[in-house]
Amino acid sequence: MVSEIRIYYEGSEFLKPGFRTFFTELAQRAQDRGCEFRLIHARSGSEASRDFGIALHANRAACNILLRDSEGPDDGKLSSLLCQQNDWDQSYVDSIFWMVEMMESWFHADKDALAVFYGNGFRNGALKANPEVERIPKRDLIAGLRAATKDSQKGNYYDHKTSHAPELLASIQPQLVRRAAPNCERLFQTVLAKLT
Repeated sequence: MVSEIRIYYEGSEFLKPGFRTFFTELAQRAQDRGCEFRLIHARSGSEASRDFGIALHANRAACNILLRDSEGPDDGKLSSLLCQQNDWDQSYVDSIFWMVEMMESWFHADKDALAVFYGNGFRNGALKANPEVERIPKRDLIAGLRAATKDSQKGNYYDHKTSHAPELLASIQPQLVRRAAPNCERLFQTVLAKLT
């Protein structure tokens, strides 16, 4: 068992409370095992990759994990290609996880939570119906979320992303996201396995 889990995620620091709540099960399991659970932000995917790469050498005793937007479809080779691009050993493939094609796909996995959050004027039907959220193209994720929220009580998600995104991360149900997003499920399973 490891003594520290470090998740290097793509996204501003304002997302940290939302991710902290979303990963409550992992943080609690870590605490129960006397393991530190840390979320480390980076503004871009390349910055997150850089910090993760540094951690592979500077924090060898920790379980270092990279969580990034894929910005495109997952062909099963994204992690291997990233290792190749950064001259990392291919063994680190199992420590790299993707929000396919972007973090907002996770919101599509729990439309009921979005409806509660946005209240009157939220248009659930504007979101793609595909239950496999990692198969929804980025452009459709953006257009759907914009159309669904633009007339809501709280306004357009993209006009208020810094306040809405962490609240939505905290309100969506992780088990629904895990069922709809294989990369998210793999992240949970990997961390939980490290803590057994």
